[in-house]
Amino acid sequence: QVQLVESGGGSVQAGGSLTLSCVASFSTAYTYYMAWFRETPGKEREGVAAISSAGRRVFSDSMNGRFAISKDNAKNTLTLQMNSLKSGDTAMYYCAARPVYLNSGPWYGALDLRSYRSWGQGTQVTVSS
Repeated sequence: QVQLVESGGGSVQAGGSLTLSCVASFSTAYTYYMAWFRETPGKEREGVAAISSAGRRVFSDSMNGRFAISKDNAKNTLTLQMNSLKSGDTAMYYCAARPVYLNSGPWYGALDLRSYRSWGQGTQVTVSS
């Protein structure tokens, strides 16, 4: 069973940093792409950052270089380092993956939620100003 478990969310003041982690129940070395998304009430889930099996990184323009994404295949872990956090970053953050063995169907882009087959339950990030 494919499982993704996020952790690391919490409350932080504006300007602070948080590191989110996502542990996969499968080998992350065999993922076409893995990504972080975020969602706030009333808004569509939006892509934050993604990383391919070859290490290619894609970021949402709104991150303005504040976030970094990395993947440790030895630990089957995806990480999102978030710096200079703003109140607008407050959201539920989700980990997503498109494992190679589930790499079927249309590809809509690395930051499009329709591209992903597996999702975690989310971790809440709250940034206070």
